[in-house]
Amino acid sequence: MTTYQRTSSPYKIRLLVVLCCAALHASLTSAQVSDQIEPEQTSTTQLQTVKALESQKEMVVSANPLATAAGLKALAQGGNAIDAMVAIQTVLGLVEPQSSGLGGGAFAVFYDAKTSTVTTFDGRETAPLAAKNTLFLKHDQTPMQFFDAVVGGRSVGTPGTVALLGKMHKRYGGLPWADLLSDAIKLAEGGFTVSPRMAEAIAKDQARLATDPDSRDYFLPDGQALTTGQTLRNPEYARSLTYIAKHGANSFYSADFAKPITEKVRNSPNPGVLSLDDFKAYRVIERLPNCANYRAYRVCGMGPPSSGAIAINQILGMLANTNFETLEAESPEAWHLISEATRLAFADRGRYVADTDFVDMPEWLLNPNYLKQRSKLISSDTPSETVEAGLFRKAARTAYMDYSSGVELSQPSTTHFVVADREGSVLSVTSTIENGFGSRVMARGFLLNNELTDFSFSYKDDKGLIANRVEPGKRPRSSMAPTIVLKDNAPYMAIGSPGGSRIITYVANALIRTLDWGYSPLDAVTAPHLSNRFGTMDIETGLSHSPLDEALRKMGYSVSERDLNSGLHLIKIENGQLSGAADPRREGAVAGH
Repeated sequence: MTTYQRTSSPYKIRLLVVLCCAALHASLTSAQVSDQIEPEQTSTTQLQTVKALESQKEMVVSANPLATAAGLKALAQGGNAIDAMVAIQTVLGLVEPQSSGLGGGAFAVFYDAKTSTVTTFDGRETAPLAAKNTLFLKHDQTPMQFFDAVVGGRSVGTPGTVALLGKMHKRYGGLPWADLLSDAIKLAEGGFTVSPRMAEAIAKDQARLATDPDSRDYFLPDGQALTTGQTLRNPEYARSLTYIAKHGANSFYSADFAKPITEKVRNSPNPGVLSLDDFKAYRVIERLPNCANYRAYRVCGMGPPSSGAIAINQILGMLANTNFETLEAESPEAWHLISEATRLAFADRGRYVADTDFVDMPEWLLNPNYLKQRSKLISSDTPSETVEAGLFRKAARTAYMDYSSGVELSQPSTTHFVVADREGSVLSVTSTIENGFGSRVMARGFLLNNELTDFSFSYKDDKGLIANRVEPGKRPRSSMAPTIVLKDNAPYMAIGSPGGSRIITYVANALIRTLDWGYSPLDAVTAPHLSNRFGTMDIETGLSHSPLDEALRKMGYSVSERDLNSGLHLIKIENGQLSGAADPRREGAVAGH
Protein backbone atom coordinates (compact mmCIF):
# COMPACT_ATOMS: atom_id res chain seq x y z
CA MET A 1 0.00 0.00 0.00
CA THR A 2 1.33 3.42 -0.98
CA THR A 3 0.21 6.57 0.81
CA TYR A 4 -0.55 9.67 -1.23
CA GLN A 5 -1.21 13.08 0.17
CA ARG A 6 -2.61 15.77 -2.09
CA THR A 7 -2.13 19.36 -1.09
CA SER A 8 -3.34 22.91 -1.71
CA SER A 9 -4.62 26.04 0.12
CA PRO A 10 -3.25 26.23 3.69
CA TYR A 11 -6.47 27.80 5.00
CA LYS A 12 -8.86 25.00 4.04
CA ILE A 13 -9.42 21.48 5.40
CA ARG A 14 -8.03 18.76 3.15
CA LEU A 15 -8.54 15.07 2.75
CA LEU A 16 -5.96 12.36 3.23
CA VAL A 17 -6.06 10.19 0.16
CA VAL A 18 -4.84 6.60 0.48
CA LEU A 19 -4.42 4.85 -2.84
CA CYS A 20 -2.67 1.80 -4.15
CA CYS A 21 -0.04 2.70 -6.77
CA ALA A 22 -1.80 0.54 -9.36
CA ALA A 23 -5.09 2.33 -8.68
CA LEU A 24 -3.63 5.83 -9.19
CA HIS A 25 -3.41 6.20 -12.96
CA ALA A 26 -2.66 8.67 -12.56
CA SER A 27 8.83 50.39 -4.78
CA LEU A 28 10.27 48.53 -7.57
CA THR A 29 13.97 48.69 -8.39
CA SER A 30 16.21 46.36 -10.34
CA ALA A 31 13.08 44.51 -11.43
CA GLN A 32 12.65 43.53 -15.06
CA VAL A 33 9.20 43.03 -16.54
CA SER A 34 9.00 39.28 -15.96
CA ASP A 35 9.79 39.81 -12.26
CA GLN A 36 6.44 41.57 -11.90
CA ILE A 37 4.32 38.73 -13.27
CA GLU A 38 2.37 36.80 -10.65
CA PRO A 39 2.78 33.10 -11.52
CA GLU A 40 -0.57 31.97 -10.13
CA GLN A 41 -3.29 32.85 -7.69
CA THR A 42 -4.32 30.27 -5.12
CA SER A 43 -7.06 28.01 -6.41
CA THR A 44 -10.33 28.14 -4.51
CA THR A 45 -11.26 24.56 -5.36
CA GLN A 46 -8.38 22.50 -4.02
CA LEU A 47 -7.93 20.30 -0.96
CA GLN A 48 -5.46 20.49 1.90
CA THR A 49 -3.10 17.86 3.22
CA VAL A 50 -3.41 16.32 6.67
CA LYS A 51 0.15 15.27 7.48
CA ALA A 52 3.54 14.68 5.90
CA LEU A 53 4.60 11.31 4.58
CA GLU A 54 7.51 9.28 5.91
CA SER A 55 9.22 6.32 4.27
CA GLN A 56 12.50 4.48 4.59
CA LYS A 57 13.58 3.60 1.04
CA GLU A 58 12.47 6.03 -1.64
CA MET A 59 10.18 8.99 -2.18
CA VAL A 60 8.72 11.21 -4.90
CA VAL A 61 7.08 14.62 -4.54
CA SER A 62 5.66 16.30 -7.64
CA ALA A 63 2.94 18.75 -8.63
CA ASN A 64 0.36 16.18 -9.73
CA PRO A 65 -0.67 12.77 -8.31
CA LEU A 66 -0.46 11.12 -11.74
CA ALA A 67 3.13 12.30 -12.17
CA THR A 68 4.04 11.22 -8.64
CA ALA A 69 2.54 7.79 -9.32
CA ALA A 70 4.57 7.46 -12.55
CA GLY A 71 7.78 8.37 -10.73
CA LEU A 72 7.14 5.96 -7.87
CA LYS A 73 6.30 3.21 -10.35
CA ALA A 74 9.71 3.68 -12.00
CA LEU A 75 11.37 3.35 -8.60
CA ALA A 76 9.31 0.30 -7.70
CA GLN A 77 10.42 -1.40 -10.93
CA GLY A 78 14.04 -1.05 -9.89
CA GLY A 79 14.73 2.33 -11.46
CA ASN A 80 16.60 5.20 -9.87
CA ALA A 81 15.96 8.92 -9.38
CA ILE A 82 16.84 9.74 -12.99
CA ASP A 83 14.47 7.09 -14.33
CA ALA A 84 11.75 8.58 -12.13
CA MET A 85 12.55 12.06 -13.49
CA VAL A 86 11.83 10.99 -17.08
CA ALA A 87 8.49 9.44 -16.11
CA ILE A 88 7.48 12.39 -13.92
CA GLN A 89 8.28 15.12 -16.43
CA THR A 90 6.61 13.48 -19.41
CA VAL A 91 3.41 13.01 -17.39
CA LEU A 92 3.55 16.56 -16.01
CA GLY A 93 3.79 17.91 -19.55
CA LEU A 94 0.44 16.25 -20.25
CA VAL A 95 -1.56 16.81 -17.05
CA GLU A 96 -0.08 20.20 -16.08
CA PRO A 97 0.57 21.77 -19.52
CA GLN A 98 0.24 25.32 -18.24
CA SER A 99 3.43 24.91 -16.23
CA SER A 100 6.00 22.75 -18.01
CA GLY A 101 6.49 20.28 -20.82
CA LEU A 102 8.44 19.14 -23.84
CA GLY A 103 8.38 22.67 -25.25
CA GLY A 104 10.14 24.20 -22.25
CA GLY A 105 13.35 24.01 -20.24
CA ALA A 106 14.60 22.76 -16.88
CA PHE A 107 17.39 22.83 -14.32
CA ALA A 108 18.41 19.72 -12.39
CA VAL A 109 20.55 19.44 -9.26
CA PHE A 110 21.68 15.85 -8.63
CA TYR A 111 23.46 14.13 -5.77
CA ASP A 112 24.99 10.93 -7.13
CA ALA A 113 25.35 8.41 -4.32
CA LYS A 114 27.84 6.36 -6.31
CA THR A 115 30.35 9.21 -6.42
CA SER A 116 29.13 11.23 -3.41
CA THR A 117 29.09 14.38 -5.54
CA VAL A 118 26.61 17.09 -6.49
CA THR A 119 26.37 18.25 -10.08
CA THR A 120 23.90 20.38 -12.04
CA PHE A 121 22.49 20.20 -15.54
CA ASP A 122 21.40 23.28 -17.46
CA GLY A 123 18.51 22.53 -19.81
CA ARG A 124 17.50 26.17 -20.12
CA GLU A 125 16.08 27.37 -23.43
CA THR A 126 18.34 29.40 -25.72
CA ALA A 127 17.68 32.48 -27.84
CA PRO A 128 17.51 31.70 -31.57
CA LEU A 129 20.68 32.33 -33.53
CA ALA A 130 18.78 34.91 -35.57
CA ALA A 131 17.53 36.81 -32.50
CA LYS A 132 18.47 40.50 -32.29
CA ASN A 133 18.85 42.59 -29.18
CA THR A 134 15.87 44.64 -30.38
CA LEU A 135 13.58 41.58 -30.34
CA PHE A 136 11.21 43.09 -27.78
CA LEU A 137 11.45 46.74 -28.79
CA LYS A 138 8.74 48.51 -30.75
CA HIS A 139 9.47 50.60 -33.83
CA ASP A 140 10.04 53.64 -31.61
CA GLN A 141 12.64 51.58 -29.66
CA THR A 142 10.56 51.47 -26.49
CA PRO A 143 9.86 48.10 -24.81
CA MET A 144 6.80 46.15 -25.86
CA GLN A 145 3.99 45.45 -23.40
CA PHE A 146 4.59 42.11 -21.71
CA PHE A 147 1.82 40.06 -23.31
CA ASP A 148 2.37 41.69 -26.69
CA ALA A 149 5.79 40.06 -26.52
CA VAL A 150 4.66 36.76 -24.97
CA VAL A 151 1.78 35.60 -27.11
CA GLY A 152 2.92 34.08 -30.40
CA GLY A 153 6.19 32.84 -31.81
CA ARG A 154 8.33 35.87 -30.96
CA SER A 155 8.96 34.71 -27.39
CA VAL A 156 9.83 31.07 -28.14
CA GLY A 157 13.34 29.84 -27.35
CA THR A 158 14.91 26.51 -28.27
CA PRO A 159 13.41 23.92 -25.86
CA GLY A 160 15.84 22.11 -23.56
CA THR A 161 13.75 19.76 -21.43
CA VAL A 162 13.91 16.71 -23.69
CA ALA A 163 17.67 17.10 -24.15
CA LEU A 164 18.11 17.28 -20.37
CA LEU A 165 16.03 14.14 -19.81
CA GLY A 166 17.96 12.31 -22.50
CA LYS A 167 21.42 13.34 -21.37
CA MET A 168 20.84 12.50 -17.73
CA HIS A 169 19.15 9.21 -18.54
CA LYS A 170 21.97 8.17 -20.85
CA ARG A 171 24.52 8.77 -18.09
CA TYR A 172 22.65 7.62 -14.99
CA GLY A 173 19.44 5.85 -15.97
CA GLY A 174 18.83 2.16 -15.39
CA LEU A 175 15.46 1.34 -16.95
CA PRO A 176 14.89 1.37 -20.74
CA TRP A 177 14.15 4.85 -22.10
CA ALA A 178 10.99 3.81 -23.95
CA ASP A 179 9.51 2.15 -20.85
CA LEU A 180 9.74 5.43 -18.93
CA LEU A 181 7.58 7.24 -21.47
CA SER A 182 4.89 4.58 -21.47
CA ASP A 183 2.77 6.00 -18.63
CA ALA A 184 2.51 9.41 -20.32
CA ILE A 185 1.70 7.78 -23.66
CA LYS A 186 -1.09 5.66 -22.13
CA LEU A 187 -2.56 8.67 -20.32
CA ALA A 188 -2.45 10.77 -23.50
CA GLU A 189 -4.17 8.05 -25.50
CA GLY A 190 -6.71 6.91 -22.91
CA GLY A 191 -7.35 10.27 -21.33
CA PHE A 192 -6.94 11.87 -17.91
CA THR A 193 -9.25 13.90 -15.72
CA VAL A 194 -8.91 17.68 -15.95
CA SER A 195 -7.92 18.95 -12.50
CA PRO A 196 -9.41 22.02 -10.78
CA ARG A 197 -6.16 23.94 -11.15
CA MET A 198 -5.87 23.24 -14.87
CA ALA A 199 -9.53 24.14 -15.45
CA GLU A 200 -9.19 27.42 -13.56
CA ALA A 201 -6.06 28.32 -15.51
CA ILE A 202 -7.82 27.69 -18.83
CA ALA A 203 -10.88 29.70 -17.80
CA LYS A 204 -8.73 32.70 -16.92
CA ASP A 205 -6.67 32.57 -20.13
CA GLN A 206 -9.29 31.87 -22.81
CA ALA A 207 -8.62 34.95 -24.90
CA ARG A 208 -4.89 34.25 -25.26
CA LEU A 209 -5.35 30.52 -25.80
CA ALA A 210 -7.79 31.31 -28.62
CA THR A 211 -5.05 33.12 -30.57
CA ASP A 212 -3.55 29.80 -31.69
CA PRO A 213 -5.78 27.33 -33.58
CA ASP A 214 -4.24 24.23 -32.00
CA SER A 215 -4.37 25.64 -28.46
CA ARG A 216 -7.95 26.80 -29.04
CA ASP A 217 -9.10 23.40 -30.29
CA TYR A 218 -7.43 21.55 -27.42
CA PHE A 219 -8.23 23.78 -24.44
CA LEU A 220 -11.44 25.37 -25.74
CA PRO A 221 -13.22 22.62 -27.69
CA ASP A 222 -16.31 23.95 -29.50
CA GLY A 223 -15.48 27.34 -28.04
CA GLN A 224 -15.97 26.19 -24.44
CA ALA A 225 -13.21 26.06 -21.85
CA LEU A 226 -12.45 22.63 -20.41
CA THR A 227 -13.95 22.12 -16.97
CA THR A 228 -12.98 20.17 -13.87
CA GLY A 229 -13.68 16.47 -14.19
CA GLN A 230 -13.72 16.27 -17.98
CA THR A 231 -11.72 13.49 -19.60
CA LEU A 232 -9.07 14.92 -21.90
CA ARG A 233 -7.13 12.97 -24.53
CA ASN A 234 -4.09 14.17 -26.45
CA PRO A 235 -3.32 11.72 -29.28
CA GLU A 236 -0.81 14.15 -30.84
CA TYR A 237 1.20 14.22 -27.60
CA ALA A 238 1.10 10.42 -27.57
CA ARG A 239 2.44 10.31 -31.14
CA SER A 240 5.26 12.71 -30.26
CA LEU A 241 6.27 10.67 -27.22
CA THR A 242 6.04 7.44 -29.19
CA TYR A 243 8.42 8.88 -31.78
CA ILE A 244 10.85 10.04 -29.07
CA ALA A 245 10.55 6.70 -27.27
CA LYS A 246 11.48 4.83 -30.43
CA HIS A 247 14.23 7.11 -31.73
CA GLY A 248 15.65 8.58 -28.50
CA ALA A 249 15.75 12.06 -26.97
CA ASN A 250 18.01 13.42 -29.70
CA SER A 251 15.27 12.79 -32.28
CA PHE A 252 13.38 15.73 -30.77
CA TYR A 253 16.09 17.95 -32.26
CA SER A 254 16.08 16.32 -35.69
CA ALA A 255 14.76 18.16 -38.72
CA ASP A 256 11.96 15.65 -39.16
CA PHE A 257 10.58 16.30 -35.70
CA ALA A 258 11.45 19.98 -35.27
CA LYS A 259 10.31 21.31 -38.65
CA PRO A 260 6.59 21.59 -37.75
CA ILE A 261 7.62 23.43 -34.56
CA THR A 262 9.79 26.00 -36.31
CA GLU A 263 7.21 26.51 -39.03
CA LYS A 264 4.53 27.14 -36.43
CA VAL A 265 6.74 29.67 -34.64
CA ARG A 266 7.66 31.52 -37.82
CA ASN A 267 4.10 31.61 -39.16
CA SER A 268 2.30 32.65 -36.00
CA PRO A 269 0.54 36.06 -35.89
CA ASN A 270 3.43 37.37 -33.78
CA PRO A 271 6.22 35.51 -35.60
CA GLY A 272 9.48 34.37 -34.10
CA VAL A 273 12.82 33.42 -35.61
CA LEU A 274 13.35 29.89 -34.24
CA SER A 275 15.00 27.67 -36.87
CA LEU A 276 16.15 24.12 -37.46
CA ASP A 277 19.71 25.35 -36.91
CA ASP A 278 18.74 26.26 -33.35
CA PHE A 279 17.53 22.72 -32.67
CA LYS A 280 20.66 21.28 -34.25
CA ALA A 281 22.92 23.51 -32.13
CA TYR A 282 21.19 22.99 -28.78
CA ARG A 283 23.24 21.43 -25.98
CA VAL A 284 22.57 20.67 -22.32
CA ILE A 285 25.43 22.00 -20.19
CA GLU A 286 26.67 20.22 -17.08
CA ARG A 287 27.79 22.93 -14.67
CA LEU A 288 29.46 23.00 -11.29
CA PRO A 289 26.93 23.51 -8.50
CA ASN A 290 26.72 26.85 -6.76
CA CYS A 291 27.38 25.93 -3.11
CA ALA A 292 27.91 27.87 0.10
CA ASN A 293 28.15 26.96 3.76
CA TYR A 294 25.39 27.95 6.16
CA ARG A 295 25.57 26.92 9.81
CA ALA A 296 26.29 23.18 9.79
CA TYR A 297 25.01 22.78 6.22
CA ARG A 298 26.18 23.19 2.65
CA VAL A 299 23.50 24.62 0.37
CA CYS A 300 23.93 23.69 -3.30
CA GLY A 301 21.94 24.86 -6.29
CA MET A 302 21.99 26.04 -9.88
CA GLY A 303 24.37 28.77 -10.90
CA PRO A 304 23.98 31.17 -13.85
CA PRO A 305 21.95 31.52 -15.96
CA SER A 306 19.88 30.92 -12.83
CA SER A 307 20.00 33.58 -10.15
CA GLY A 308 18.35 31.23 -7.65
CA ALA A 309 21.28 29.70 -5.78
CA ILE A 310 23.32 32.89 -5.80
CA ALA A 311 20.50 34.96 -4.28
CA ILE A 312 19.54 32.28 -1.74
CA ASN A 313 23.11 31.82 -0.60
CA GLN A 314 23.58 35.59 -0.39
CA ILE A 315 20.50 35.86 1.83
CA LEU A 316 21.70 33.08 4.12
CA GLY A 317 25.26 34.41 4.11
CA MET A 318 24.16 37.88 5.15
CA LEU A 319 21.91 36.55 7.89
CA ALA A 320 24.84 34.56 9.29
CA ASN A 321 26.60 37.90 9.89
CA THR A 322 23.76 39.33 12.00
CA ASN A 323 22.16 38.41 15.30
CA PHE A 324 19.50 36.45 13.43
CA GLU A 325 20.34 33.21 15.24
CA THR A 326 19.32 34.76 18.56
CA LEU A 327 15.92 36.01 17.41
CA GLU A 328 12.64 34.26 18.03
CA ALA A 329 11.21 32.29 15.10
CA GLU A 330 8.59 34.20 13.08
CA SER A 331 9.24 37.37 15.07
CA PRO A 332 8.99 40.75 13.29
CA GLU A 333 12.67 41.33 14.10
CA ALA A 334 13.62 38.10 12.32
CA TRP A 335 11.48 38.91 9.28
CA HIS A 336 13.00 42.37 9.15
CA LEU A 337 16.48 40.87 8.78
CA ILE A 338 15.28 38.34 6.19
CA SER A 339 13.56 41.12 4.26
CA GLU A 340 16.58 43.39 4.17
CA ALA A 341 18.96 40.59 3.20
CA THR A 342 16.56 39.57 0.42
CA ARG A 343 16.38 43.11 -0.97
CA LEU A 344 20.17 43.35 -1.04
CA ALA A 345 20.40 40.00 -2.84
CA PHE A 346 17.81 41.08 -5.40
CA ALA A 347 19.72 44.29 -6.05
CA ASP A 348 22.84 42.28 -6.93
CA ARG A 349 20.76 39.82 -8.93
CA GLY A 350 19.22 42.61 -10.99
CA ARG A 351 22.53 44.16 -11.87
CA TYR A 352 24.98 41.31 -12.25
CA VAL A 353 23.41 37.89 -12.80
CA ALA A 354 22.99 36.59 -16.36
CA ASP A 355 24.30 33.84 -18.62
CA THR A 356 28.00 33.82 -17.77
CA ASP A 357 28.80 32.21 -21.12
CA PHE A 358 28.07 35.69 -22.50
CA VAL A 359 28.71 38.26 -19.76
CA ASP A 360 31.12 38.71 -16.87
CA MET A 361 29.78 38.28 -13.35
CA PRO A 362 31.73 39.30 -10.26
CA GLU A 363 33.19 36.28 -8.50
CA TRP A 364 32.83 38.05 -5.18
CA LEU A 365 29.03 37.81 -4.97
CA LEU A 366 29.32 34.91 -2.50
CA ASN A 367 32.62 35.88 -0.93
CA PRO A 368 32.23 35.79 2.89
CA ASN A 369 33.95 39.16 3.26
CA TYR A 370 31.63 40.75 0.69
CA LEU A 371 28.54 39.32 2.38
CA LYS A 372 29.80 40.53 5.74
CA GLN A 373 30.13 44.04 4.34
CA ARG A 374 26.68 43.85 2.73
CA SER A 375 25.15 42.71 6.03
CA LYS A 376 26.38 45.91 7.67
CA LEU A 377 23.92 47.81 5.46
CA ILE A 378 21.02 46.19 7.32
CA SER A 379 19.69 48.47 10.03
CA SER A 380 18.65 46.91 13.31
CA ASP A 381 14.98 47.86 13.25
CA THR A 382 13.92 49.91 10.21
CA PRO A 383 13.71 49.12 6.47
CA SER A 384 16.16 50.81 4.15
CA GLU A 385 14.70 53.53 1.96
CA THR A 386 16.77 52.45 -1.03
CA VAL A 387 18.89 49.40 -1.77
CA GLU A 388 21.67 49.38 -4.33
CA ALA A 389 23.77 46.64 -5.90
CA GLY A 390 27.29 46.24 -4.59
CA LEU A 391 30.12 47.83 -6.52
CA PHE A 392 32.91 45.91 -8.20
CA ARG A 393 35.86 47.06 -10.26
CA LYS A 394 34.73 45.31 -13.44
CA ALA A 395 31.07 46.28 -13.61
CA ALA A 396 30.96 48.18 -16.89
CA ARG A 397 29.68 45.23 -18.92
CA THR A 398 26.99 44.33 -16.43
CA ALA A 399 24.76 47.36 -15.97
CA TYR A 400 21.18 46.70 -14.99
CA MET A 401 17.90 48.02 -16.29
CA ASP A 402 15.43 49.61 -13.88
CA TYR A 403 11.97 48.31 -14.79
CA SER A 404 9.26 49.93 -12.71
CA SER A 405 6.11 49.29 -14.74
CA GLY A 406 4.47 47.59 -11.78
CA VAL A 407 2.79 44.96 -13.95
CA GLU A 408 0.91 42.55 -11.67
CA LEU A 409 -0.80 39.70 -13.49
CA SER A 410 -1.84 36.22 -12.44
CA GLN A 411 -0.72 33.26 -14.52
CA PRO A 412 0.32 29.72 -13.58
CA SER A 413 3.81 28.70 -14.56
CA THR A 414 6.69 26.39 -13.67
CA THR A 415 6.75 23.16 -11.69
CA HIS A 416 9.11 21.46 -9.26
CA PHE A 417 9.70 17.88 -8.18
CA VAL A 418 12.10 16.00 -5.93
CA VAL A 419 13.12 12.34 -5.83
CA ALA A 420 15.14 10.23 -3.39
CA ASP A 421 15.94 6.65 -4.42
CA ARG A 422 16.99 3.54 -2.49
CA GLU A 423 20.61 3.94 -3.65
CA GLY A 424 20.86 7.22 -1.76
CA SER A 425 20.82 9.47 -4.81
CA VAL A 426 18.73 12.64 -4.60
CA LEU A 427 17.34 14.82 -7.39
CA SER A 428 15.81 18.31 -7.38
CA VAL A 429 14.35 19.60 -10.67
CA THR A 430 12.57 22.83 -11.58
CA SER A 431 10.96 22.85 -15.01
CA THR A 432 9.03 25.54 -16.88
CA ILE A 433 7.54 27.00 -20.02
CA GLU A 434 7.80 30.41 -18.27
CA ASN A 435 4.41 32.15 -18.29
CA GLY A 436 1.17 30.19 -17.85
CA PHE A 437 0.63 28.23 -21.09
CA GLY A 438 3.90 29.69 -22.36
CA SER A 439 3.62 31.41 -25.73
CA ARG A 440 0.13 29.89 -26.18
CA VAL A 441 1.51 28.35 -29.37
CA MET A 442 0.92 24.60 -29.55
CA ALA A 443 2.78 22.19 -31.83
CA ARG A 444 2.96 18.38 -31.90
CA GLY A 445 0.61 18.15 -28.94
CA PHE A 446 2.49 20.39 -26.50
CA LEU A 447 2.83 24.08 -25.74
CA LEU A 448 5.93 26.06 -26.63
CA ASN A 449 7.69 28.25 -24.11
CA ASN A 450 7.83 32.04 -23.95
CA GLU A 451 11.20 31.89 -22.22
CA LEU A 452 12.74 34.73 -24.22
CA THR A 453 10.64 37.22 -22.25
CA ASP A 454 12.86 36.39 -19.26
CA PHE A 455 15.45 38.56 -21.00
CA SER A 456 15.41 42.29 -20.40
CA PHE A 457 13.36 43.88 -23.17
CA SER A 458 15.82 46.79 -23.54
CA TYR A 459 19.46 45.98 -24.20
CA LYS A 460 21.10 49.12 -22.79
CA ASP A 461 20.46 52.13 -20.62
CA ASP A 462 22.46 55.11 -19.35
CA LYS A 463 24.65 52.74 -17.32
CA GLY A 464 25.67 50.73 -20.39
CA LEU A 465 24.77 47.30 -21.73
CA ILE A 466 22.30 45.25 -19.72
CA ALA A 467 23.68 41.91 -18.55
CA ASN A 468 20.46 40.01 -19.22
CA ARG A 469 19.93 41.36 -22.74
CA VAL A 470 18.91 39.24 -25.72
CA GLU A 471 21.83 37.71 -27.64
CA PRO A 472 21.89 34.82 -30.15
CA GLY A 473 22.31 31.47 -28.41
CA LYS A 474 22.13 33.02 -24.94
CA ARG A 475 20.10 31.60 -22.05
CA PRO A 476 17.81 34.06 -20.24
CA ARG A 477 18.25 34.68 -16.55
CA SER A 478 16.06 32.50 -14.35
CA SER A 479 14.97 32.51 -10.72
CA MET A 480 14.47 28.76 -10.59
CA ALA A 481 16.18 27.34 -7.54
CA PRO A 482 16.30 23.55 -7.33
CA THR A 483 18.36 22.98 -4.19
CA ILE A 484 20.07 20.14 -2.37
CA VAL A 485 21.32 20.69 1.19
CA LEU A 486 24.20 18.59 2.51
CA LYS A 487 25.03 17.84 6.12
CA ASP A 488 28.26 16.04 6.94
CA ASN A 489 28.78 15.67 3.17
CA ALA A 490 25.57 13.64 2.80
CA PRO A 491 22.21 14.78 1.39
CA TYR A 492 19.97 16.25 4.06
CA MET A 493 17.24 17.96 2.04
CA ALA A 494 16.01 18.49 -1.51
CA ILE A 495 13.73 21.44 -2.17
CA GLY A 496 12.47 23.87 -4.79
CA SER A 497 9.39 25.72 -5.97
CA PRO A 498 7.69 27.45 -8.87
CA GLY A 499 6.69 31.08 -8.39
CA GLY A 500 8.49 33.49 -10.74
CA SER A 501 11.16 35.58 -9.10
CA ARG A 502 9.54 34.86 -5.73
CA ILE A 503 10.93 31.34 -6.05
CA ILE A 504 14.02 32.76 -4.37
CA THR A 505 12.07 33.97 -1.34
CA TYR A 506 9.93 30.82 -1.12
CA VAL A 507 12.95 28.52 -1.08
CA ALA A 508 15.13 30.74 1.12
CA ASN A 509 12.37 31.13 3.70
CA ALA A 510 11.63 27.39 3.73
CA LEU A 511 15.33 26.72 4.28
CA ILE A 512 15.38 29.17 7.17
CA ARG A 513 12.32 27.55 8.69
CA THR A 514 13.84 24.08 8.50
CA LEU A 515 17.53 24.73 9.14
CA ASP A 516 17.20 27.55 11.69
CA TRP A 517 13.78 27.13 13.24
CA GLY A 518 13.45 23.34 13.16
CA TYR A 519 10.24 23.14 11.16
CA SER A 520 9.09 19.79 9.81
CA PRO A 521 8.78 19.50 6.01
CA LEU A 522 5.01 19.92 6.19
CA ASP A 523 5.21 22.92 8.51
CA ALA A 524 7.85 24.52 6.31
CA VAL A 525 5.77 24.32 3.13
CA THR A 526 2.45 25.28 4.73
CA ALA A 527 3.70 28.27 6.71
CA PRO A 528 2.39 31.62 5.42
CA HIS A 529 4.68 33.48 3.04
CA LEU A 530 6.34 36.85 3.45
CA SER A 531 8.31 38.18 0.47
CA ASN A 532 10.14 41.47 0.03
CA ARG A 533 12.12 41.76 -3.20
CA PHE A 534 11.96 45.43 -4.15
CA GLY A 535 10.75 47.35 -1.09
CA THR A 536 7.16 46.27 -0.47
CA MET A 537 6.58 43.54 2.10
CA ASP A 538 4.15 41.12 0.46
CA ILE A 539 2.31 39.00 3.01
CA GLU A 540 0.13 36.03 2.19
CA THR A 541 -3.63 36.39 2.35
CA GLY A 542 -4.71 35.60 5.88
CA LEU A 543 -1.88 37.47 7.62
CA SER A 544 -3.43 40.94 7.49
CA HIS A 545 -4.29 42.45 10.87
CA SER A 546 -2.15 39.82 12.57
CA PRO A 547 0.35 40.89 15.25
CA LEU A 548 3.17 40.28 12.73
CA ASP A 549 1.50 42.46 10.11
CA GLU A 550 0.94 45.24 12.59
CA ALA A 551 4.50 45.07 13.90
CA LEU A 552 5.98 45.27 10.40
CA ARG A 553 3.86 48.31 9.60
CA LYS A 554 5.04 49.99 12.80
CA MET A 555 8.63 49.31 11.72
CA GLY A 556 7.94 51.37 8.61
CA TYR A 557 7.21 48.68 6.04
CA SER A 558 4.80 49.17 3.20
CA VAL A 559 2.73 45.96 3.43
CA SER A 560 0.67 44.38 0.67
CA GLU A 561 -1.60 41.39 1.27
CA ARG A 562 -1.88 38.98 -1.68
CA ASP A 563 -2.04 35.37 -2.76
CA LEU A 564 1.51 34.00 -2.81
CA ASN A 565 1.11 30.77 -4.70
CA SER A 566 4.25 28.73 -4.28
CA GLY A 567 4.60 25.06 -5.14
CA LEU A 568 7.22 23.99 -2.62
CA HIS A 569 8.14 20.32 -2.70
CA LEU A 570 10.55 18.99 -0.13
CA ILE A 571 12.22 15.77 0.95
CA LYS A 572 14.26 15.62 4.15
CA ILE A 573 16.69 12.78 4.86
CA GLU A 574 17.62 12.22 8.50
CA ASN A 575 18.78 9.11 10.33
CA GLY A 576 17.95 6.97 7.32
CA GLN A 577 14.35 8.20 7.29
CA LEU A 578 12.73 10.14 4.42
CA SER A 579 10.04 12.69 5.19
CA GLY A 580 8.40 14.73 2.46
CA ALA A 581 5.68 17.28 1.86
CA ALA A 582 3.94 18.92 -1.07
CA ASP A 583 2.84 22.53 -0.99
CA PRO A 584 -0.79 22.91 0.10
CA ARG A 585 -1.33 25.71 -2.41
CA ARG A 586 -1.28 23.42 -5.46
CA GLU A 587 -2.24 19.89 -6.43
CA GLY A 588 0.98 18.22 -5.42
CA ALA A 589 1.33 14.67 -4.16
CA VAL A 590 3.96 12.89 -2.08
CA ALA A 591 4.43 9.13 -2.22
CA GLY A 592 7.01 6.63 -1.08
CA HIS A 593 7.75 3.22 0.36
